[in-house]
Amino acid sequence: MNEITEMMADMVKNIALLLMEKDNELSMEQALSTVFNSDTYRKIMDERTGLYYQSSKYVFSFLEDELKTRK
Repeated sequence: MNEITEMMADMVKNIALLLMEKDNELSMEQALSTVFNSDTYRKIMDERTGLYYQSSKYVFSFLEDELKTRK
């Protein structure tokens, strides 16, 4: 795994953990599923956006907004 791929994987894990902190009833599988099925995930995985390089809380705010507008 190269450095960028590791940073992307860490970002996904950290966002899933933040999601679990916000909703104590979510399992890791549910949190990861939520992240993997989001536009935020696609942006994290796109090297051109540089989101993988930002703070987890900053990127999590994108996921929160996405989840709010999806409901």
